Amino acid sequence: MPLNPIRMTDRWIARAARRDPRALAAVADLAPTVVVTGASRGIGRALAARFAGAGYDVLMIARGEEDLVAASDDVRRRAAGRVMTLALDLAAADATARIEAALASSRAYLDILVNNAAMGLGGPFESAEPEAVERLVALNIAVPTRLIRHVLPAMKARGRGGILNVASLGGAVPGPYQAAYYASKAYVLSLSEAIAAESAGSGVRVTAVAPGPVETGFHADMAADGALYRRLLPSLEPEQVARSAYRGFMLGRRVVHPGLVAPVAALAVRILPHALTVPLVARLLDNRGMAASRRASPADGRRG
Repeated sequence: MPLNPIRMTDRWIARAARRDPRALAAVADLAPTVVVTGASRGIGRALAARFAGAGYDVLMIARGEEDLVAASDDVRRRAAGRVMTLALDLAAADATARIEAALASSRAYLDILVNNAAMGLGGPFESAEPEAVERLVALNIAVPTRLIRHVLPAMKARGRGGILNVASLGGAVPGPYQAAYYASKAYVLSLSEAIAAESAGSGVRVTAVAPGPVETGFHADMAADGALYRRLLPSLEPEQVARSAYRGFMLGRRVVHPGLVAPVAALAVRILPHALTVPLVARLLDNRGMAASRRASPADGRRG
């Protein structure tokens, strides 16, 4: 019989799992479900399609209901399981309760959490609107932290589950002219790797995917399409990122750098001193010329 790498990974990940019979009984009649935030476009939409195509039930979450419905219709055409939707502002105080209510109404429970929802800010930090910075911190940092803290105890009690966090190659180095966004992704990477270490052997996968530029419209939303990195660095399609993220997650990898450039760049910024990398990144990200033409609107972007 040929070896099944995912089944072997499952056994290794659950090598020290302590399953609570009460936790297992509580979900015995419910369908395990993948919850994807920021699922209406880009990487989130591609990840929802990847999990749905693999046979998982999926709950797609995004703020904009119209875009979410269109995205879910597309995902359903390729789905082997159920595809559900929930239009929700994840920064709302009752967001976790509304997610649980949506799952309960569908006789489902959260088995895998995909934290993808995020926004960006381009330009000098002092020029950013204070409200936009607050939104970024809430969505990129507070929301995934709250969701992970909410779901992790139950996952460990069941001895199974998973958390897939969409970070960024930018999380490996400070990013002048996208300072708050890069810092938020550094937080996501650090949190993911720490929780992965704490959860080792528990049956719970914890993976961060850290791509470089991706063709999602995210960079245009930040008024960053005029920055040098958009011309020099090759961009991946969302489906490429989703494919790498799904494979790495299933194989129990803690950090996934999709494509050819991101792994090399991630290694370089770990080895080289900040005295070299930070000025280089500043040159790549400096979009002040383009941002000046868009002063009338906040330079922010969302992944769903």
